[in-house]
Amino acid sequence: MELKPYLRHVNYYETDQMAIVHHSNYIRWFEEARLDFMDQIGYNYRKFEKTGLIIPVVDVSCKYLVSAKYDDTLSIRAILTQFTGVRMAFRYEVRFRDTGELAATGTSTHCFLDENRKPVSIKHRDRALYDAMVACVEPESV
Repeated sequence: MELKPYLRHVNYYETDQMAIVHHSNYIRWFEEARLDFMDQIGYNYRKFEKTGLIIPVVDVSCKYLVSAKYDDTLSIRAILTQFTGVRMAFRYEVRFRDTGELAATGTSTHCFLDENRKPVSIKHRDRALYDAMVACVEPESV
């Protein structure tokens, strides 16, 4: 499945006193790109939550390369790099839409929890979602 990058226009309120995007916004954008990823594979997160499942963040990191500024348009790729059915990991590439220059990279790891906040295997709970996720995995290049 060919997934489209998530496009994000930088708002003025996301910048700091130095007129660049505040570092915390990149983590928010990772989440927006991840939710867009879920939409594109047919599993809107709201629909997903209605089944009693949640996908909390286990860890997240970001490496800042080139500062984004107000009015930039960014292209953010959320790339599923690992999926076991209980855990999954994403890699993110934040690029300037007009030039393709890499602004930031990041990673996040998540687990699937049921309504009792206990780990759950998606393979046993929702086989269609499991198959859709497996089909989207792009392993890290070595």
